[in-house]
Amino acid sequence: MVATPIGNLADVTLRALEVLRAVDVVCAEDTRTTAKLLRHHGVDARLKAVHAHNEARAAAELTALLGAGQDVALVTDAGTPGISDPGALIVAAVRAAGFDAVPIPGASALAAALSVSGVQGPFAFIGFLPAKAAARRETLTGWRDFPHALVVYEAPHRILDCVADLALVLGPERRVVIGRELTKMFESVHECALGEAVAWLAADPDRRRGEFVLVVAAAAPSREPVSAEARRVLAALLAELPLKSAVRLAAGITGAPRNALYALALEDREEGRSGRREADPGGGRS
Repeated sequence: MVATPIGNLADVTLRALEVLRAVDVVCAEDTRTTAKLLRHHGVDARLKAVHAHNEARAAAELTALLGAGQDVALVTDAGTPGISDPGALIVAAVRAAGFDAVPIPGASALAAALSVSGVQGPFAFIGFLPAKAAARRETLTGWRDFPHALVVYEAPHRILDCVADLALVLGPERRVVIGRELTKMFESVHECALGEAVAWLAADPDRRRGEFVLVVAAAAPSREPVSAEARRVLAALLAELPLKSAVRLAAGITGAPRNALYALALEDREEGRSGRREADPGGGRS
């Protein structure tokens, strides 16, 4: 599984080039796009098309190639295979057949956007949202109470509708970092409130060109008070269940806001860890 540049052809790794030269077959989402990359770096390789529409059939063909003793590299048009691109189904089939799937890491639009977002801590990668408005809003509604950052990919012809729905469902006050054409000549990174994003994009047609990565900051922590009874129920559930399950059940039982309970559970967990470190500063080692 070979990562390729997301724009700048110089972002390919030395190890990736070594692998692409050495394998018997390079399977590519679009052979024309990959051919340009290979020509740029002087790599002569046998190319085979593997894309979303033939991934199931290609998985069987790739497994057969591996069974015949050949080495195969899988790339997508840009970035890392299997991350919002074809590849996951193939990896599952290859591993089920008893062969190794080896990661050759490199460029990723997800990692690139997060690195310049200023967002810290956990996040959820959503990838591309549904193209139709109703389905998109329904999907976002399911993420509305998620207490961490969200990362979304979007195409230029849907970017205005996408950010409008993000503001509608998640709230206009949430901050968003808009990464456009990352690593390419016209790369831009802009931060604003979701409620301001449509106007900013609409103000200049050039701002709507290219591929987008949106990093939406987590919602502000709930300031609603948590009753002593809700705290007691949460503590009892945390003693028996994983954090997310305990929070969900505590919210259902007590009616307390889930975000507030989640924040409280995280605080309790951190306090517990701090207490253990203070009690055993050597980490329990002798």
